[in-house]
Amino acid sequence: MPVDLDDLMRAAVGGVGGSERPGQQQMARAVDQAARDGAHLLVQAGTGTGKSLAYLVPAIKHAVETRQPAIVATATLALQAQIVDNDLPRIADAVEPLLGRRPTFGLVKGRRNYLCLHKVEGGYPDEEDALLEIGEVDRAAGRIGEEVVRLREWAQETETGERDELVPGVSERAWRQVSVSAEECLGSKCPMVTECFVERSRAAAKEVDVVVTNHSFMAIDSFEGRQMLPEHDLLIVDEAHELVDRVTSTITDELTAGMVSTAARRCGRMADASTMREAGELMQELLDGLQEGRLLGIPDALGLALARVRDAARSVQSELKPASPADNDASRQVARAAVDEIFDNADRILEGRELDVVWISKDPRRGSVLRVAPMSVAMLLRDKVFGDRTVVMTSATLELGGSFDAVAGTLGLRGEGGPRWTGLDVGSPFDYPRQAIAYVASQLPPPGRDGLSTAAMDEIETLIRASGGRTLGLFSSTRGARAAAEEMRARLGDDFPVLCQGDDQIRTLVGQFAADARTCLFGTMTLWQGVDVPGVSCQLVIIDRIPFPRPDDPLASARSQEIARRGGNGFMAVSATHAALRLAQGAGRLIRRSSDRGVVAFLDTRMITARYAGFLQKSLPPFWPTTDRALVLKALKRLDETAGPVGAQADPAPEESQVEVDPAPAEEEPGDMAPVPDPEHDDLAPVVDESAGAEPVEAPETEAPASATEAGAPVSVTEAEAAATAPVPAAPPAEGWTEEDDEELRDGAELGLDPEELADHLDRPLPQVQSRMAQLGLGTT
Repeated sequence: MPVDLDDLMRAAVGGVGGSERPGQQQMARAVDQAARDGAHLLVQAGTGTGKSLAYLVPAIKHAVETRQPAIVATATLALQAQIVDNDLPRIADAVEPLLGRRPTFGLVKGRRNYLCLHKVEGGYPDEEDALLEIGEVDRAAGRIGEEVVRLREWAQETETGERDELVPGVSERAWRQVSVSAEECLGSKCPMVTECFVERSRAAAKEVDVVVTNHSFMAIDSFEGRQMLPEHDLLIVDEAHELVDRVTSTITDELTAGMVSTAARRCGRMADASTMREAGELMQELLDGLQEGRLLGIPDALGLALARVRDAARSVQSELKPASPADNDASRQVARAAVDEIFDNADRILEGRELDVVWISKDPRRGSVLRVAPMSVAMLLRDKVFGDRTVVMTSATLELGGSFDAVAGTLGLRGEGGPRWTGLDVGSPFDYPRQAIAYVASQLPPPGRDGLSTAAMDEIETLIRASGGRTLGLFSSTRGARAAAEEMRARLGDDFPVLCQGDDQIRTLVGQFAADARTCLFGTMTLWQGVDVPGVSCQLVIIDRIPFPRPDDPLASARSQEIARRGGNGFMAVSATHAALRLAQGAGRLIRRSSDRGVVAFLDTRMITARYAGFLQKSLPPFWPTTDRALVLKALKRLDETAGPVGAQADPAPEESQVEVDPAPAEEEPGDMAPVPDPEHDDLAPVVDESAGAEPVEAPETEAPASATEAGAPVSVTEAEAAATAPVPAAPPAEGWTEEDDEELRDGAELGLDPEELADHLDRPLPQVQSRMAQLGLGTT
């Protein structure tokens, strides 16, 4: 007899020591309904909702009823650990009396995350950069040697072989001495296959109710026909805002002379790889002579060099084929894996697939790197991930500009032939308008290309002093973060210590920031998404500028141009959507608990002046918005004066923990713009002094993104990328110019691009660009 979901939820909430929350209950029912109906679900659940419990309980219910496991995929190891080590054990204990048995669960990771017993026993050749022979480690030979000795000792006692179980951990260089990739693994031919940690973990996963894994592993498993995860009909993707980037990274390939040289060296005497090595050196010489950036076509000389690399690799592949299965030992398998990678990557680049983007990047350590990635993974996700199972996507940031359409498009859910899906926002239990202010420093000049202005530096100093430290600075570039940190250290001295990403490990820096209220922490993307410091240590978040992708980002520019070519607005589809997601993540660092108070300060005036400002604002939590500097400084000083002592703080963690958070429920539904604090709503001490009488700032109206095109067969970068606004009326186009070109020109000018960059972006002569900019009143300097 099926068990009632509400009964399970009540038992689970009690089991984790929480309290029932309307948003959590609403989400749980929606996940349960989706699992029964087979319609995909996108559900936005704000910080503090307790979304892990809201999907784990219906997942367990579904697994028990259907006798098929449910798969949960996350982006971060931290959330995986929280679910497997913290949430699921307590939920399982709580619902066991109702289900008649204790639900089971397991964790599955990629092969590189497990120790390889055969390699530990000397069955594989040493890594080419190893300092020591695996079997002859000298304890006095340095840190790497000590780590390898420790790994060999740990191999004799570990029951799982999982890298995360080893505390403290070891360096990547040491770990590579005891692990192998999927391509290097001998599989069933391995003499220690019966003892293999990977095989044991995957066998165990086939017998459990909930399998937890990561985005990349789930994607590879889907693309390759589910050969590693057990058969299932329910997939739940947490941190779903990260999925597209994780999948894109997973199927991005690269080629360097170093890779070719390493593959040749691994062949040893098993094959003559000298021709392949020489071809790699020629390829590298040609790459070094080319500029960094996207290749719209492979230059003839480079194409010939790549063909030589590919053909030489094919010849080596033939030589490496074992005469019999018994001859395929570990050394041969490692060499074959390396050569196969060279051949496959060179062949893919030369093939010139329609949606592939090829570019050159300059790496300080590796030199010129030739990379290739798909322009979009939308159709791949539609076919391989959403095709034959129910998928629930959840995150605190899925609804951008007041709509799920933008994110749904990148996932392949929109457009002709797309699967059935629904979007649901269950809100947040936090009272955002009374807990936080969104402040735009409207008196500052627009951000320029040369970094933060003196006025912006003055504003940062003033805000930090008013707040008494307690500041998390989020910057759009590493250069900006370091420049601001150096300037503030000079200005603030020992009064307010300033830490900067790169000074130490992130965990160490966040710990220092959380432990001292007067300390500030500056950084870039890792801090935008991965810091959880509730309480009085973080009462001010500063965002230096709207985090648009770099104009020279090869994938972003390719997507934007393709959407524009099909009649959509590439800027809104790609740049604005990217920025909205990052802003929502960054601003979300401020309010982590119901008792948190503070200010998010935007130093970019485009947050209220640009045509797309409304879209960005609607993507943020509904903080109380203002441009009143005096009011903000007064609020920060009052928060500093009334702040209690710093308590125990969380380490860098997932977005939330439904076990630790128990906020008061929100009493009003967030609107498009945050409302003025209600003086009669006195259950929480407001950030803003109601007597100040400040008015919320209004943003220019902007249309929400729509499908880039409504006609034609679905392709990866139209409906899939989801986003075009109606063109803004312009002066009559000059000869050869379209309204879409004008739109791109305006957007680029607002991003601060100069005419030369715009000419390159639009692939038009510079004089034409300068002339059209003058006609549109955009200036030519």
